[in-house]
Amino acid sequence: MRNWQTDYFCMCRLHKGPAFLPTTLSSDMSREIKKLPASLQGRVQLPASKSLCNRALIIGALGGGMPENISEARDSRDLLHLLQRWEAGETHYDAGAGGTTYRFMLAFLATRPGRQFLTGSERMLQRPIGPLVDALRQMGARLEYAGRQGYPPLHIGPFAERAGDLVVRLSANVSSQYLTALLLVAPSLSVGLTLLPQGRLVSRPYVEMTVGLMRHFGAEVIEMPEGWKVPAHSAYRRRPYRVEADWTAASYFYALAALSEEADLLLPDLHENSLQGDSLLSEWMQAWGVESRFEQAGLRILKKRGAIPQPPAEMDFFHQPDLAQTFAVLAAAMGHPLRLTGLQTLRIKETDRLTALKNELQKTGVQVR
Repeated sequence: MRNWQTDYFCMCRLHKGPAFLPTTLSSDMSREIKKLPASLQGRVQLPASKSLCNRALIIGALGGGMPENISEARDSRDLLHLLQRWEAGETHYDAGAGGTTYRFMLAFLATRPGRQFLTGSERMLQRPIGPLVDALRQMGARLEYAGRQGYPPLHIGPFAERAGDLVVRLSANVSSQYLTALLLVAPSLSVGLTLLPQGRLVSRPYVEMTVGLMRHFGAEVIEMPEGWKVPAHSAYRRRPYRVEADWTAASYFYALAALSEEADLLLPDLHENSLQGDSLLSEWMQAWGVESRFEQAGLRILKKRGAIPQPPAEMDFFHQPDLAQTFAVLAAAMGHPLRLTGLQTLRIKETDRLTALKNELQKTGVQVR
């Protein structure tokens, strides 16, 4: 028997196709999701990418300048607020529930002078931080756990940068955010930093996003077969930057288009040469009957009447885990059996997304195993 923690097999048993899916909210309350209109048309302004925004905010605090189109996501607003508090000389910080907020802020504070304290929400205190702490200590950071070993909160002492270029090995099979956090602060060091991920690197496109954004702001990042190197004195330079719309959010409208008889939706601020790994969505959705066309105004997604989808039987989300929920629901609504793999990182998100997805799909009569 396969473990559903990493493998999903979804099948809608209630209806064939997108007729309607009754969603039970509790034992005494239910709602109906009606059939979509035959034709779906419009213009949708998506939120700015939280992933790009949070990286740009750290780079901005290290000399790159404030980005435009800051994300309205709670994680981004929290990170902006924390950086403003740091500039004001405060020393006690609460990162809330955001994983990037906590991990990026930890690397930032750990490589600054002064004594700090960084905590987070109850859920954040359950999310592992040990690999990042170990790596930062190799660089000269003074970090002490305030509670359970390997988890927030943390006492942070003044940074004691080691002499000579640094070579840091860190576990890469839990979260790519550990590697990203170290890359982001590397140009602020007076020595070079070589990062050698250990184990299979999860969500690699997010690291590539980080590297691309660092290069936009003038930092030198050298990719090697075994990792990445940021040479000494590779400082950020102030440059204009507008945060792109969020490709993960675009997946919901791709799904709506796939469930419609025909569709023509314009999504502004999405680019063909995006740094976001989830932009692979434009290729994946072809098999589900939805085409993508990049225009000057943005991305247009199209479904022709009579299009026959030919979705795959299996999809691997090891590098694009945030798209897994969209495709699980889309497969269920279409009545298409689908096996989803590469989902292990979903357990340590802001919530246990695997359990949540399984529970909500089963409420609608979908088999998940």
